[in-house]
Amino acid sequence: MLFYRAALDLSRSARRFVADLIRRHRRRVGSRWRRLPPGRQALLVLVHLRRNETFAGLAAAFGVGAATAHRYVTEVIELLADLAPDLRQAMRIAQRKAYVILDGTLVATDRLSGAGDRLHYSGKHRRHGMNVQFLTDPHGELIWASPALPGSTHDLTAAREHGIIDALTDRAIACYADKGYVGAGGAVGTPYKRKKLFNRHHAKVRALGERGAAAIKGWHILRKARCSPGRLTAIVQAILTLHHQDR
Repeated sequence: MLFYRAALDLSRSARRFVADLIRRHRRRVGSRWRRLPPGRQALLVLVHLRRNETFAGLAAAFGVGAATAHRYVTEVIELLADLAPDLRQAMRIAQRKAYVILDGTLVATDRLSGAGDRLHYSGKHRRHGMNVQFLTDPHGELIWASPALPGSTHDLTAAREHGIIDALTDRAIACYADKGYVGAGGAVGTPYKRKKLFNRHHAKVRALGERGAAAIKGWHILRKARCSPGRLTAIVQAILTLHHQDR
């Protein structure tokens, strides 16, 4: 077996943040000894999320068993997900902005069988995955990301199910969205038919929201997830916590 060293494009503060979280958790549960110290466990988790490294690869790189690597990752993802801002907190941030941009992205997953095959297949993207809605500020900075829904869910349906449209409308927060949200009403503005000048301006403003998708997909685990789709909500929320911490 060959080994090599590699750099991880994350700040040292991200590792310190996760390591401190692990340290506090170990004190809280009274854990006396672990195979890896908090700093190494933090690095293991960040490598998994950022590079989508397999548990077998993590085990070899960090000198632990694959089951231990899986346990370490699952533990920290749950801790991070618990700290993610919910929609109500996101609205408080959004109220300080001139407007927000709403969009959705598909987190690709391995092909499923049976009923799950149809449920998780996105006709728009022609692949299997999970639908994640997100909000950005006018500069494309990620504010919030939703729980994951099956890939066959339409963006407008997902936005309604998460309560995004009602939350924006109740607080009179102006929002730009693409034609996938036509019919949303309320505070959500979408393109109009035969209004080329307006739609050109609308598209120019809304295009900055793509930076939110880039921020999410910058974590390679969300480019092609090998885990159960049921775990993706916690993973998205964990990444949202790390994103805000890094900012």
